[in-house]
Amino acid sequence: MQFWVIQTLNSLALGGLLFLLASGFSLIFGLMRIANLTHGALFMLGAYFGVSILKVVPNLWLAALLGGLAVALLGGLFERLILRRLIGNELGQVLVTLGVAFIIADLCLVVWGGDPIPLPTPAALQQPLRFGELAFPAYRLVVIAIAVATAIALHLLMERTRLGAMIRAGVDDMNMARAVGIPVSRLFTTVFCLGAFLAGAGGIIGGPMLSAYPGLDADMLPLALIVVMLGGVGSLVGAFVGSFIIGFIYTFGIALAPDLAYVILFLPMIVVIAFRPRGLFGRIAA
Repeated sequence: MQFWVIQTLNSLALGGLLFLLASGFSLIFGLMRIANLTHGALFMLGAYFGVSILKVVPNLWLAALLGGLAVALLGGLFERLILRRLIGNELGQVLVTLGVAFIIADLCLVVWGGDPIPLPTPAALQQPLRFGELAFPAYRLVVIAIAVATAIALHLLMERTRLGAMIRAGVDDMNMARAVGIPVSRLFTTVFCLGAFLAGAGGIIGGPMLSAYPGLDADMLPLALIVVMLGGVGSLVGAFVGSFIIGFIYTFGIALAPDLAYVILFLPMIVVIAFRPRGLFGRIAA
């Protein structure tokens, strides 16, 4: 019984981290029609930024905010200076984002070295929570709460604000959004910065669980891609549900059948896409 409870909580914690990564990825993909292959690298870069920021500001939450903003700034510059010049060139966008991901990975290796660097858990959350005979890291429960709070905040942003209405209009019908006067250029930059912020902050928040290490981007990006394809491009609800589905499948797959972990992970996505090509919550663009 203890195994199942602990693995369920681990699955929820991983799902929360995946949502922080995949929500921004889904919005960028849905609005800009760009498979941003730098997104995993931005997550890893955020984790490494957290390593350096925590040496000056010994507060994980403030480090997540500052690191997320730094990654958002870099993401905005990348979109403005490079991706903006490749509008309509899908192959060029894929190659450029892939190339930038490799550059970020190598720069992280040069600056921070090749050894894993754990980020410290906040002192108040270092003691595990005990439920009878069960003990579980308090920090992982906080990660789940952060993911839920972020999902609520993004939902309110998307459904209750003018910016959210413009993003939804752009996801549903980009040409109509342009026709009614929505500043699509600024909208692209805003969404890209938002997605980069979520990835960077998520990398720091995930640091006490995953550490910062070379290859973190390659480990997280495929999971984010699966979440987006499973949940539906541009759908926050899909990203939320898909993140926790993948969190459960990946965690239990690794624990129960490590030799078949990727079969167990990719097979449900293939089945869903076969019957629902736009994902569980994807909508048909006009």
